[in-house]
Amino acid sequence: MFIQTEATPNPASLKFIPGRVVMKEKTAYFKNEKESVNSPFGKRLFNIDGVDGIFFGSDFITITKNELIGWEVLKPLILSSIMDHYKSGDETIDQQKTKKKNFVKDTDESEIVKQIKELLDTRVRPAVAMDGGDIVFDSFEKGIVYLHMQGACSGCPSSTATLKTGIENILKHYIPEVIEVRASSD
Repeated sequence: MFIQTEATPNPASLKFIPGRVVMKEKTAYFKNEKESVNSPFGKRLFNIDGVDGIFFGSDFITITKNELIGWEVLKPLILSSIMDHYKSGDETIDQQKTKKKNFVKDTDESEIVKQIKELLDTRVRPAVAMDGGDIVFDSFEKGIVYLHMQGACSGCPSSTATLKTGIENILKHYIPEVIEVRASSD
């Protein structure tokens, strides 16, 4: 198995590309080991001292490290852990342990929110995924779009610039009702 690595705009995050499917649908972001309880892959990676965050994309894994340990120490351990995961046959997320939530689709979703989500899905998220992260819609209130930053985007020094000069400009251009874009507070 050959696993490629790519730098991200966030020096604390590194993107690992195993050449295999990581998530069949959607993405998953864990900020600590406790959040990864339903992810055998996440638990395996959090067992490595120095791993502070894990983001699973469709075909990549972004690892965020703490500042005390260098990539020269972590990278071989992470590569080995990724290989072990694929040899194990375990799922990335254990669907048996994942509690089924009853999501009620918001049928009253406004046209503006639908347009925002469509622009994010088609123009923003693919570009952000290339940098090892994701940006997910949270809410739209009084002209302000709130977005969750995940993976390499979370804590990235350039994330504010991405929100303000990139995403905000795109949304304002296509949707005049948008006056500002902000990161959601967790």
